[in-house]
Order: sequence, then C-alpha cells, then structure tokens
Amino acid sequence: MLRAGAVVLAILLAGCATGPNANPRDPFEPFNRGVSRFNEDIDRLVLKPVAIAYKEITPSPVRTGVSNFFANLGDVWSAVNSALQLKFGNAAENILRFNVNTFFGLGGLIDIASDANIERHKEDFGQTLGRWGVPQGPYLVLPLLGPSTVRDTLALTVDAQGRLLGRVDPDSLRHGLYLLEAVEKRASLLRSGAVLDEAALDKYSFTRDAYLQYRRASIFEIPEGLAIQGETSPGDGRLPELEPESPPGATPPQAPPLRAPSSRAQPAQ
Repeated sequence: MLRAGAVVLAILLAGCATGPNANPRDPFEPFNRGVSRFNEDIDRLVLKPVAIAYKEITPSPVRTGVSNFFANLGDVWSAVNSALQLKFGNAAENILRFNVNTFFGLGGLIDIASDANIERHKEDFGQTLGRWGVPQGPYLVLPLLGPSTVRDTLALTVDAQGRLLGRVDPDSLRHGLYLLEAVEKRASLLRSGAVLDEAALDKYSFTRDAYLQYRRASIFEIPEGLAIQGETSPGDGRLPELEPESPPGATPPQAPPLRAPSSRAQPAQ
C-alpha cells in the first residue's frame, strides 16, 4: 500500500514540476530534489541508525545468511524476466541457482550456487520493458524508494506481484520480511554511502547519472568500460551507439575499435 501510494504521489507531483530550462533526462528536477531531501532526512533519522544497530548487533554470518535468503528468492523472478527477454540460458541458470540453494543451502541461507560458479543474472520487469523497446522516460525519485524512471516506476507493481516475497502469507509475516530486507539492504550500503558523501560535489546529480547509466548497462548488458563512453542523447538518456533499441535476438551494435594515442608531437599552431 505504501509503495503504491508513493508511486502515485510521485507521478502526480512530477507533472507539476517541469520548467523551460529542464534537463531533457530530468525535467522534474525540482520535484526530484525535494523528494531526495525528504528521503535523506528519513534515512538520517531512521534508516541509517537502524542499519548501523543491525550491523553492530547481528553477527556477520547471520547478516550474510539474510542477504543470501532474499537474493535467492529474487532469482525466481529474475528467471521469469530473463525468459521474457528470450535469454533462456540466463533463465535456466537462475532456476538452477534457486533449486541448488533452496534444497542444499538451507532454504537459501547458504549460497552454494556461487561456489559452484553458477552465475546470477538479476533482472526485473523494468529491464524487460526496456529490452523490448519501451522508452525509459524521465528520471524520477520516489518517496522512500529512491531513484527510478517513469518506465521503472510503472513496472514496480508487476515486480511486487511477481516476486516470491510478495506472495508470502500472512500479511504480517510479509511486511516483516519487507522490513528486514530494507534494513539489510541499507546496512550493506553503509560504506558506499560514506564514500558518496565524501566524493560527490552534487550528490543528487551523481546519483541520478549513476542510476541512469546503471540501468542502461543492465538492459543492454554493456561492459562497464563501454557504458561510460560517449555522451547521452537527449530525450531518454540512452547511449548513441545503442540506438535504436534492438529487440531480443537481434545482432547487438558493435563498439568502434579503440585506437592508441599517437606518439608524434602535434605541430605548433
């Protein structure tokens, strides 16, 4: 209920936040910055202190088991989305991971599949929509949920219904697991959050650009070095060499060959 309300609120308010000088990728920037400040306040007052306490009180093997448990549940929905994108090999590996970890890893608490070199392929419905050519739309920051896009926001409801965690009964147990998952995720980001606070001159812009780049890379499976090359195109922020979006099964575009810098000195002007 909270998630659905956050999504509706973000879309309604974002429609009133555009301006004549808006960034093409982030036309709702005034609204997004306001939501980011709200999220940071909630994080500083509630989430971060709880995450620090969780990390200090809970032994490391237990935290690892909790992380493995939620990741194992996510492998099933990742398999479904891999299949929807016609990545049947990835789907098979995710299902194999789930079966191995569930039956031999104490319900997923122990990640035996990774030790056996069975790769995890994280996929969600937003990535599936992107893979089939649905434009990402403007960048959005959702209350409590953080960075998103219009496409990813619309996919949240499907993701919530598709994940195994969303099918847990009774409601009290499901909500408790959601809370534990949120605390565990926040605890895992404590170190990276400290680095971001120290390194970023504009935390909002850094987070926005990193998120959009990450989503492009996850949809098109771009190697990390290639994902940061070139300028983004106006409109939806996709890399020029990736346009138009290719449907699954099509031959992916090839990156231009790398050229070594010339060792000859340039003539003086």
